Amino acid sequence: MDDQSDGQIGPDPSLLLVDDDELFVTRLGRAMEKRGFQPRTALSVTDALRLIGEAAPAFAVIDLRLEDGSGLDVVEALRDAREDARIIVLTGYGAIATAVAAVKMGATDYLAKPADADDVTSALLASGELLPPPPENPMSADRVRWEHIQRVYEQCDRNVSETARRLHMHRRTLQRILAKRGPR
Repeated sequence: MDDQSDGQIGPDPSLLLVDDDELFVTRLGRAMEKRGFQPRTALSVTDALRLIGEAAPAFAVIDLRLEDGSGLDVVEALRDAREDARIIVLTGYGAIATAVAAVKMGATDYLAKPADADDVTSALLASGELLPPPPENPMSADRVRWEHIQRVYEQCDRNVSETARRLHMHRRTLQRILAKRGPR
């Protein structure tokens, strides 16, 4: 295995951070710099694609939901530009299905928000054979249920009736669940 996958940054510490939350990406950039990375930040798909075109980084942390599009476009562009890049996708509100799609497209792993710099560093440097340690605060059973409902809903093209049929639940019950914010 290469140096990047055994807990070391390796010879190329370049890191691309993509998130439309400017405060978050700035803080994460500073924290990752303290850990030995050389971060560049992008607040949009457009900015990220431009930075990849200039110099494809060895590492990337990409939020999947950006104001001007999907982080999946950034994952795909980076994977095309640099096969050995270690890409971590960040998922937030109901995006586990999208995170799975990102991993299938070439992302190394995904993390649920909020993720701190230690979580990101562990995921970026984790060896392919070794799983990172379990999270300090794993998702609750209610959250896992909610994420599953969101996944099926997305797979049904956001059709409530079809989602309810596939989940064997009443349509109005499903509508009430979807109207609420997900549990933490």
